[in-house]
Amino acid sequence: MIQPIPTIFPKIKDAYIVGGSVRDLILGQSPTDYDIAVFSDPGKYAEMIAANHKGRIVKIGKPGKMITRVILNDLTADIVSGAGSTIKDDLKKRDFTINAMAVDLSTGEVIDCVGGLNDLNDRTIRMVSADAFIEDPVRMVRAFRFGASLGFEIELLTASAIKNNANRIQCTAGERIRVELLKLLITSNAFSFISKMAEFQILFEIIPELMALKQCLQNRYHHYDVFDHTMKALQCLELLLDENSGFITEHRHILHPFIHTEKSALLKFAILLHDIGKPAAKTRDEKSTIKFHGHESISADMAAAICRRLRFSVQETEYVKFIIKNHLRPLSLYISHQNNKLKQKQINRFFMKCRDNSLDILLHAIADFKGKEKEDSEGGRLFETFAINIIRSYFIDFKPKSQESPLMTGDDLIAGLGLTPSPVFKIILNKVEEARISNEIKTKEEAFILAKTMLKKDTE
Repeated sequence: MIQPIPTIFPKIKDAYIVGGSVRDLILGQSPTDYDIAVFSDPGKYAEMIAANHKGRIVKIGKPGKMITRVILNDLTADIVSGAGSTIKDDLKKRDFTINAMAVDLSTGEVIDCVGGLNDLNDRTIRMVSADAFIEDPVRMVRAFRFGASLGFEIELLTASAIKNNANRIQCTAGERIRVELLKLLITSNAFSFISKMAEFQILFEIIPELMALKQCLQNRYHHYDVFDHTMKALQCLELLLDENSGFITEHRHILHPFIHTEKSALLKFAILLHDIGKPAAKTRDEKSTIKFHGHESISADMAAAICRRLRFSVQETEYVKFIIKNHLRPLSLYISHQNNKLKQKQINRFFMKCRDNSLDILLHAIADFKGKEKEDSEGGRLFETFAINIIRSYFIDFKPKSQESPLMTGDDLIAGLGLTPSPVFKIILNKVEEARISNEIKTKEEAFILAKTMLKKDTE
């Protein structure tokens, strides 16, 4: 039973709701974005909607592929010229059968000439034609995205076509691939479909740097090679962020920014790339023990290059790079904790370095740690408990304290100590702030004493 069609759309001949909005209506959803194909005058039809409902018209696209967008209070409608001579011509040029249905706005009839209704019922992603991926290779990534978001399976011939055409994705603009990847990673079922992308080789066509992780063996602390560990870590992270998991239920008040948001997608992307520098960093010591010294920095730089290739924003790229570059810090804290040497000052130093990304890095670290072993282990549970306690410390102790006014500013260093601005300012101010947050000092006088002590040691 299809959902009611919004009454704002004029019921004229040769105007059709098409694409994903029809799919969603049939699935019982109420879309807020509609695609409408008009075979007469698309511009005039858009003006009718806008005039009748006080909408705003925006022209987007490029010559030959212009879209007239009508923006209303609670929904958006993209009006385009129908492709071909009839609506059936248009539908047969689309990507997947579930997106190749139309609703005739003059009659309310559902038009399905490629078997979309059957595939919706069978929960199947099926290409409309054998040329679907040749005409637009990004549709291959979209197949996995729809599979993940809808919980559908990719049909065998469609899967085979993706395998055979995987290399064509390199002809697609990076930003289009990025959009599809992030939409896939936002879902709670991304791991399964990223795994399928690897199986179908298209993941390695998009990120060829991942191929070197296969068969890159690790030391005794890892059960898997680097690639399988990466996939296991991705799976663990996704389980942490699953809104139906006990982890989310218990910690929802702090984890809500990660539930089906772009932030969760970026964190998953970061864990997909977090060990990408290990093959380049791999060495063996005199006992033939495998080492990966500095792999976090190499991985961060490689990840940044991949982000730029896929046209991530500067802010997104810096986020991914920062998470990867600092992903080993929680493990260092844990090792100190196991050796009974962990001080609150070390924890605060971690928080001051990572600030608002502290929670992100700790979640990453839990998944990374759990991704080393086949099954849930006591070691993994102990590390998770440790990380959760650090997260609590961040919200209960560090964050409120860090929002208080600092005891010392750069102006104090100039006026009180006669210093001129230099890189040493940051070192002194960070040390004073660290001491304040750790409750080692509480007054401005104590801050000056600490600053003078640092300067004295620096001159000795």
